[in-house]
Amino acid sequence: MNTQELINTAEALVAGDKGLLAMDESNPTCDKRFAKQGIPQTEEARRAYRELIITTPRLGECISGTILYDETIRQQKRDGTLFIKAIIDAGIIPGIKVDIGAKDLAGHPGEKITEGWTDCAAASRNILKWAPALPSGAR
Repeated sequence: MNTQELINTAEALVAGDKGLLAMDESNPTCDKRFAKQGIPQTEEARRAYRELIITTPRLGECISGTILYDETIRQQKRDGTLFIKAIIDAGIIPGIKVDIGAKDLAGHPGEKITEGWTDCAAASRNILKWAPALPSGAR
């Protein structure tokens, strides 16, 4: 992505009164929520739940961008349409969560670093969510 594309994307994300939709809940977290409600903890149940969200009528009028989880970028609606296409067709900018967890930072006891950038399948996505690991007491 070149600098102008980055500027255009950032401006589109904050334009008007729209917000961002975080759909980057991991499978284990989603499954815990489903279990509490008696919903099967399967990929199909997660797919159906996510389809319900992305097919909300007029969603693009309220949401400028969405952060997706790795599984979600490969999922399809029941009719075979990729979620990414449905999101883009609604006028929403798709993105992906890239951090896959924290690990110890070599040579710096007590410090953590997040992983995911190098393994990111999102090289062509417009939004990347990355949460840096900050030491306790950091501002």
